Amino acid sequence: MAGKEEIPVVDKMNAIGDIKVAKFDINKRYTKPHKHNKYLEIVFFTQGSGYHNLGLNNYRIEPPVLFFVNKNQVHHWEIATKPRGFVVIIKETYLKKVSDKTITSQLLQLNEIDILQVPTGKTEHLDYLFKALCSEYEQKNPNPEIFEGILKVILMNLIDFKGQTNNHKQDVKLLFLNLIATDLKVHVGHYAEKLYMTPQNLNNLCKRSFQQTASQVISYYVLKEVKSLLLYTDLSISDIAHKLSFQDTSNFIKYFKRHTGITPLQFRKTGQVL
Repeated sequence: MAGKEEIPVVDKMNAIGDIKVAKFDINKRYTKPHKHNKYLEIVFFTQGSGYHNLGLNNYRIEPPVLFFVNKNQVHHWEIATKPRGFVVIIKETYLKKVSDKTITSQLLQLNEIDILQVPTGKTEHLDYLFKALCSEYEQKNPNPEIFEGILKVILMNLIDFKGQTNNHKQDVKLLFLNLIATDLKVHVGHYAEKLYMTPQNLNNLCKRSFQQTASQVISYYVLKEVKSLLLYTDLSISDIAHKLSFQDTSNFIKYFKRHTGITPLQFRKTGQVL
């Protein structure tokens, strides 16, 4: 039997082309942790309850709400009651082919968020738009211009909702967290360089925003990822150390033990979630 060297990667697009629109599959109420392969998934719930585990966050499902799952994000569903809603899956190749390039720029405005609450009074309108998009997609010969037009209106609404809720301002703090989520490394300097800042300035930002140093913020996410890899994969200790850019395996083991009190191997053997 083959070892689990990585968290499973799911590619739902193999047989369905570059984009898919469908009603949410009620059989997907409980799923195992997995990643998506080169596509974005937008999920709109009008009904249902439970949790969406996305990356390092555990979001409560409280409709009307939308979730965004970007490529390489680990996620799984724990839905307690019968869900109702829609799923839109957009592959990278679709964005290269789409006639209206406004859609690409709209998606870029939404790419740093995981969850978006639908404002009061907007649910019926958004539900109607998703139904129209799904209906056009299911046509024997869908009209690309009509389909793109409806999709663009939906994205326009979501950008507007984002502005109304004001929960996800595109500032340096969120850019930092987004970098951690998409390019997890142990070194403060790695992120400071990406943000065109000095390590000292990034450290000051973290103290103001999180009441922690940059190193403490990073270590929280690094330890979460390490524990996940130790529990759910067969990657060696040295492979995990390399994956997260530790200087060497010895340095990684000391880092893990300093923060948890035990070695990575002891953690893997006990299966203890610290």
